[in-house]
Amino acid sequence: MPVEELRKSKMMVHLLDALDAGQDIGHYGKLTFAMIARHFMEEDELISYLQKAPDCSETDAKVLFQQVQGKDYNPPKRERILEWQQQQDFPICPDANDPDACNVYKELEFPEHVYEHISSYYAHKSET
Repeated sequence: MPVEELRKSKMMVHLLDALDAGQDIGHYGKLTFAMIARHFMEEDELISYLQKAPDCSETDAKVLFQQVQGKDYNPPKRERILEWQQQQDFPICPDANDPDACNVYKELEFPEHVYEHISSYYAHKSET
């Protein structure tokens, strides 16, 4: 039950509910959703969710998914989500004043390769 796993995150509940209601969650809302949901949903289900946004066609949803998948983006950290939120009207993080809110690494359990990718990035960064 991938969607149920995503519902362990208040931010993802907020995004899922907004998409179910046909709301425009903004470019960064869709990007955040795709970067996280791809680890829990099949491609078709993720694309179907993205298409619930009024400005997101099937082609747009597929392109976004392919971009996120192709570049193997890690889920964004809370700080990045808050930065992106400042660039659009829709609040990606429903409670930005709560320092524990929108930290998907605390709320969700990602596949092991996500954590390995992050560790290898920081190890490489410290070497340079």
